[in-house]
Amino acid sequence: MDPLTYARAQMGLSLAFHMAFASAGVALPLFMVIYDVMYKRTGDPIWDALARRMAKGTSILFAVGAVSGTVLSFELGLLWPRFMGMFGEIVGLPFAMEGFAFFTEAIFLGIYLYGRDRIPPKLHLFAGVMVAASGLLSAFFVTLVSSCMNLPAGFTMLGGKPTDIDPLAAMFSPPWPHQTVHALLACYQATAFALSGIHAAVLLRHPESRLFRKALAVSLAVACVTAALQPLSGHDSAHTLAEMQPAKLAAAEAHFHTGRDVPILVGGFPDEDTGEIHGALRIPGALSLLATNHFDGEVKGLDAFPREDWPPVFRTHLAFDAMVGAGSAMAALAGVAALLAWRRRGLPDQRWFLRAVVACGPLGLIALEAGWCVTEFGRQPWIVHGALRTRDAVTPFPYLAAPFWIFTLLYLFLGVTVVFLLYRQLRATPLEADHAH
Repeated sequence: MDPLTYARAQMGLSLAFHMAFASAGVALPLFMVIYDVMYKRTGDPIWDALARRMAKGTSILFAVGAVSGTVLSFELGLLWPRFMGMFGEIVGLPFAMEGFAFFTEAIFLGIYLYGRDRIPPKLHLFAGVMVAASGLLSAFFVTLVSSCMNLPAGFTMLGGKPTDIDPLAAMFSPPWPHQTVHALLACYQATAFALSGIHAAVLLRHPESRLFRKALAVSLAVACVTAALQPLSGHDSAHTLAEMQPAKLAAAEAHFHTGRDVPILVGGFPDEDTGEIHGALRIPGALSLLATNHFDGEVKGLDAFPREDWPPVFRTHLAFDAMVGAGSAMAALAGVAALLAWRRRGLPDQRWFLRAVVACGPLGLIALEAGWCVTEFGRQPWIVHGALRTRDAVTPFPYLAAPFWIFTLLYLFLGVTVVFLLYRQLRATPLEADHAH
């Protein structure tokens, strides 16, 4: 493979790994704080046990996120030197703010972990809130970098170089509101569904567990709220994409020809050479409605853009379908959960429902990863849209196979280690927590 292929593969692997664990690191502190608040309100030791174990999980994922994030920061400079050389001043502010949020999170996580029973309860809870807020801000600032790369602002290209740079305007480029909301919701949704799946699996074997019933009640509530909000955010994102990034939307929907009353295509195999898609289920007028709020609204197709500027249609469309499909399944489960909870006036615990929760547990992570693939694939062939092409930003260093495989092995080792540590926590929890009270 050429350097560009290896560089893109290594960056894709690094981002996929980092997002999986960093998103959990962003969301887990929220559950930690909820459990802590419930313990302080009720005095029930089960809430305290949950808070303590969630704090351990948060610390594990924070450490792994720190390692993978450090690797990514090096890769940006080593694999894409021209990007960092040309646009470092433009994206430097959100990266700096993300670093500040990261260190704030580390400081307050240390206070929360080691200050338990050593500092006043209100100060301890405040430390937990700051961990959750810092994690949210860290993800927020990183997403701002992606937003600027997707639709750059705050500078003028002159002679192939950015001039008249306004770092604040660059940080808050036009797509930032919908992209940050969508990305942050995805973090909480993916984590909530994963936790719900784990808790439901344990309850299927230990239906008497009070601890896991309480844990499922909290995670399922967060899962339902985020699953209900995410389609609204997705609709806003599609509307914004149609206006600001129409080529990305066209690639995501394999929409080749500009027109009105455009259907949404579910599944199918796009053929870029003929401009046709085969085997897709068509929902008449739905894409026009999604993009313009009118069934007969005009939606730009890929034919409105030069062929050399097309994103990879098949990969973008496949990732988009995976994201929407997983999101739709989670929204459906959330609706069923809300209905059952309303009818029972409590946590739904029917075995068929718990099995459905287990089945939907991985869907949040699938949707998160697929959504970021849509974001990154849909920006190609640009690393900074309209300003710098990916092929022009890659390092000229020809021997990238070695670092690619080294980092692949590193991520495999970290992934196995994290799964092992979290599995040990899970195995210990029912015996230590339930039987202790």
